[in-house]
Amino acid sequence: MFLDKIIGLFSNDMAIDLGTANTIVSVKGKGIIINEPSVVAVQHDRYGVDKILAVGQEAKQMIGKTPLNIQAVRPMKDGVIADFEMTERMIRYFIEKAHARKSFIRPRIIICIPHGITQVERKAVKESALSAGAREVFLVEEPMAAAIGAGIPVSDPDGYVVVDIGGGTTEIGVTSLGGLVLSKSIKVAGDRFDKAIIDYVRQNYNLYIGERTAENIKIEIGTAVKLDTELKIRVKGRDNSGLLSTIELGSEGVRSAIKEPLKEIATAVRNVLEDMPPDLAGDVVDNGVVLTGGGALIRGLDTYLAEIIKLPVRIADDPLLAVAYGTSQVLNEDQLLKLISNE
Repeated sequence: MFLDKIIGLFSNDMAIDLGTANTIVSVKGKGIIINEPSVVAVQHDRYGVDKILAVGQEAKQMIGKTPLNIQAVRPMKDGVIADFEMTERMIRYFIEKAHARKSFIRPRIIICIPHGITQVERKAVKESALSAGAREVFLVEEPMAAAIGAGIPVSDPDGYVVVDIGGGTTEIGVTSLGGLVLSKSIKVAGDRFDKAIIDYVRQNYNLYIGERTAENIKIEIGTAVKLDTELKIRVKGRDNSGLLSTIELGSEGVRSAIKEPLKEIATAVRNVLEDMPPDLAGDVVDNGVVLTGGGALIRGLDTYLAEIIKLPVRIADDPLLAVAYGTSQVLNEDQLLKLISNE
């Protein structure tokens, strides 16, 4: 115990929001210091040896543009580890970058995980962090971290609902007394929106576009409701004949493209609300639903969801960073960590 306290004085404990789309790192006492895409660029040589060329933003710029011997990998898929080795190397890179040196006293690390992942997947997350240099690893479920980051008083006896729409999963949680009374995770989120846009553009315009282009379309003109003034964007891609082509795409087209994944998210939220204990349901009528995650930034999503579930819906002040803020708060408050940690 005494040794742990001494080590703690010299190590910078960290919190990691290990997301499908982005990895956000906080250091105790400093807040968020890294916010980069969860992408690793790997070069394969003729002897089968892999060399890491880039991690994060630099690696993301390479997606869809690499030669045959270089691959841009997203090691996280649907909120869980799809490539154990690349995840470990990515975590190690971010740990070293956070400490700005190669040698350091191994930190304690808190990592966010989606609700409902298997024990095997939980073990994979922990082992990745331990192999990358962590001294101790704590896992916190994303709905709880999102709720804390959105300013919800999770230790109160009142019921609150948070919906975190990330890159790989949408996490829905009902918090009360420091725990999740109900929670649900579905593999419908930002990546599904991007794929729906890619499919829509191909089917309606015979134009092939990549993930980065689809993501940009979603950010620039994505909407869940009909806008008073339709937004437009010029989209470049490859047509059926293999020639490069440009089209003009409107926000109504994007709304049509993403209506099915939006419907799935709304259905999942409604199912959680239907399963809620009556006493908590009364609280939620007053407190409403809070949206977090990058998906919450889609125009009109709060209005769209409110019309379906017949409850007030609001967007957190900084939805994109809500989970990271929540994880950072847990890192800085030992009592909160003891209250909500799954370890």
